[in-house]
Amino acid sequence: MNKDTLLGRIWNWSFGHDRSIGFGLETIGHTTLRWPRIVAALVLLMTVFSVTQIPRASVDGDMLRVFAHSGEEYTAYEHLADTFGTFENDIYLLVSSPDLTNPETIETIRAMALDLSNSDYITGTMSAFTLRVPGPDGTTLPAVPEGMQTKEEVSKALTDLYNNDPMMKNLINPDLSGVVIIVFPNPEMTRGGGTRAMIADLRSLVDDYKSDTVQVELTGPPIWTSEMLNAAVDDQITFTIYGFVLGALIALFTLRSFWGAILVAATPFVAVVWVMGTIIALFGSFSFLTIIVTTIVLVIAFAESLFFIFNWLAYWREGMDPYKAVDETVRVVGPASGLTMLTTLVSFASLSLTAGQGIQEFSWAGTIASLTNFICLMTFLPLMLKLAVRLGFKAPKPSYAITAPIPLAWFVASKLGRPLSAVAIVLTGLLLVPYALIQPRFSFEDFMAKNSTALTAAEEIDAGVGGVAPLYVNVPLDQGIADVGDQDFEKVKKVHQIVEKYLGVNKVISAAAFTHYAESGFTREQIFNAVGDLRGRFVTPDGTRALVTGFMPTIISSEELVRLKEGIEADIKAAGIDGAEVGGFRVMTTYATDQIVRGLQLDLTLSVIVNLFLIGWAFRSLRVAVAAAIPNLFPVLGTEAWLYFSGSGLQLTTVLALTIAFGIAVDDTTHFLSHYLHSRREEGRSHMDAIHHTMERIGGAIIAATLILCSGMAIVMFSALPQVALFGTLFVITLGFALIGDVFILPALLVAGGRFFHPLGGVKK
Repeated sequence: MNKDTLLGRIWNWSFGHDRSIGFGLETIGHTTLRWPRIVAALVLLMTVFSVTQIPRASVDGDMLRVFAHSGEEYTAYEHLADTFGTFENDIYLLVSSPDLTNPETIETIRAMALDLSNSDYITGTMSAFTLRVPGPDGTTLPAVPEGMQTKEEVSKALTDLYNNDPMMKNLINPDLSGVVIIVFPNPEMTRGGGTRAMIADLRSLVDDYKSDTVQVELTGPPIWTSEMLNAAVDDQITFTIYGFVLGALIALFTLRSFWGAILVAATPFVAVVWVMGTIIALFGSFSFLTIIVTTIVLVIAFAESLFFIFNWLAYWREGMDPYKAVDETVRVVGPASGLTMLTTLVSFASLSLTAGQGIQEFSWAGTIASLTNFICLMTFLPLMLKLAVRLGFKAPKPSYAITAPIPLAWFVASKLGRPLSAVAIVLTGLLLVPYALIQPRFSFEDFMAKNSTALTAAEEIDAGVGGVAPLYVNVPLDQGIADVGDQDFEKVKKVHQIVEKYLGVNKVISAAAFTHYAESGFTREQIFNAVGDLRGRFVTPDGTRALVTGFMPTIISSEELVRLKEGIEADIKAAGIDGAEVGGFRVMTTYATDQIVRGLQLDLTLSVIVNLFLIGWAFRSLRVAVAAAIPNLFPVLGTEAWLYFSGSGLQLTTVLALTIAFGIAVDDTTHFLSHYLHSRREEGRSHMDAIHHTMERIGGAIIAATLILCSGMAIVMFSALPQVALFGTLFVITLGFALIGDVFILPALLVAGGRFFHPLGGVKK
């Protein structure tokens, strides 16, 4: 095809032999070399901009941000919350006392409950002390009488209340060792950073009432989120500091030069600053997921910076002028770095195909971060290396310790290439079985911070009153009567009985729950007036919808919750009640997580296919894609097999970790194949000699880069958040398998392929 025509140029750019494997992205590096002062000014401008954004950094602790717009379950939850309000934003106070029936103790707790209801951050409370019961003259009386004088009076009052009022089953321990107070936050006061101020205010308030006989623990979603938020911020500080230190130490060990290690560490530092500034400018804050992106960028930048400097020093040691060595490194390594950036970018971008605001933000943040990181590598790093030479930096002697496994890998590849390749291919094929069988899994406590006092308090509530995690049934009413007509009342009563069948007697509240008062002659209007502000949690003002609320344990498996929801739905349908919706935060997160994880699993599959195609297209050879397939499928499938056989299942962060780890694992394969083809095409080496030369030339860099990646992500394994810790664990396992794939399996496949790989890239020699 004529290269002078437009079509010819397009064909040549896409499939021609004189285009780069980086699709021209290394042009950014060539621009830096051609106009260094202009690029330096732009680098400085970007750095200043990013630094000015960092003081605005914050982490949004809203769990709903992760699941927002994820599907019909989230839409149903939003509708439920808009119609009735929910208990998911409420705070539970577990008040324990070995002397609860002492009149002085009960009055102390009553005073605390009153103070809580008067807080500016609180719109109302629900407890044994705020509940009122219908009086004989049509008025209402305190459910716990005031002015009791003896322990016997207190014990009788609490016991009667526990036995006769269904709500009190969830608020009073049956052994009278404690009570639960539920407070309803003021949404106007808790917007933005108001939740943290509210929690601080409540803790200060209850501290005034704590004593040797009264202990108070706070729990509930706002407290859990606050703990998660604090853990996420602490994690990020730890990850950044230790990531830099470990990366610099490995660079020091690899290069045997203090200033060499500083050169390697400088680019990741600037890259992280750029990425943080960009994410804050675009999204306003970090989420629990996007905050991980900065750690990923840190380790990727370390690995790419080490690759670049490793090659630069190799050219320098071979006698090339250090300034020209920078130019040559940009020319040779730049295209491979461009392709590795694209594979990582594709892995991040593929996640955007799955619904959910949290996943979408993580996808876009990672995509933008990948591009930003590459721009930093192609602009800041070449400028810094030339400046270092001008300031007197000398090439250090190479370290042979880091390349110790390379002779063994070459021996295995050259002598045992065929059997090792056969084993790798068969094993990878077998690993497809657990990949197909593994199922999603969701556990709410996995999102909680380790050693969470709020989670401990929730478990104590579970043990005491049987749980306060709500499950809702939104029931349509036909009569539209504000105090619920008789026909509608029977419908609510039927649903109430169905939910009670699954959760237990007196574990359900609704308009049909107050049979004790109804049997005593009180009208529904009197009963609704007695519950006060809670009326809106039972029936809408226009009488068209009713809410039946069941209380289940805080700690419940996703499988058990699915069975519970489906069983209630089946019984409601069998009872002839149409239009009822079973939902709640726990239901929404369980089903949404299942949908998101299944979507992410498809994204992972797509990412693998697209990246292998991209590599084959970049190198203009299906043979390259074949060579890259096994070394990069093996790590992902091996890690999923570990998840399957360990019973961990697929979770939200596991699929994210596998997808991103695959995109990064491909990087080493790309650098290996790029150097191999460079040796064949431009240095005229034979097939076997090119494999050997490539292993000796960049084998150490692959090992060092993997050590940096693994050590950087190993820190994440110690996160206080189990999901983040699991992300780090799987990342390290996948990259460890990838190192085996690139150092042992890939060379063995190239050797064993023999005649098939000889003409790789169009080289016949």
